[in-house]
Amino acid sequence: MKKNVIALILVIAFSGAGLSNVLAGDKSLPEAEGEDVYTYITDVSPYKSWPLFPGTEKLQEGKHPHGALQTIYVSPSALEAIQERRGELPDGAFIVKENYMPDQKLGAITIMYRVKGYNPDAGDWFWAKYSADGDVAASGKVKGCIGCHTAAIQNDWVFIGPVK
Repeated sequence: MKKNVIALILVIAFSGAGLSNVLAGDKSLPEAEGEDVYTYITDVSPYKSWPLFPGTEKLQEGKHPHGALQTIYVSPSALEAIQERRGELPDGAFIVKENYMPDQKLGAITIMYRVKGYNPDAGDWFWAKYSADGDVAASGKVKGCIGCHTAAIQNDWVFIGPVK
């Protein structure tokens, strides 16, 4: 028994998954923390291998504050919920938006990541903005993101297309 407990502690310590995700039964999802989320979407489950948000295309026209052009990816679990019009994206769902300048230079990456119990007042969404180099510019319960996306609360806080 003691060996099993030690082994579990070592797995948690070195996996980067975090205790709450291990206890929740999902060892691969990141904690709601800027650097962990970026590592997940770039190394563990590279978002560029995910599908685009239905009805969108690469380098489509964007809207303020997300850049002149944008490409929007969704995790497989998010895509399934969108296609089935469930009305709400599941825990662990991601929306990753590449925000480009008019010259098609990547300016920032913004994400929405649903984490059960993280922030019930804002749909349990974790928000983050990264520089083109991956530096965390903002993350967590970002007031600007929440304030704007409140206008889309009836669509699970999502502007880009219907989830219902």
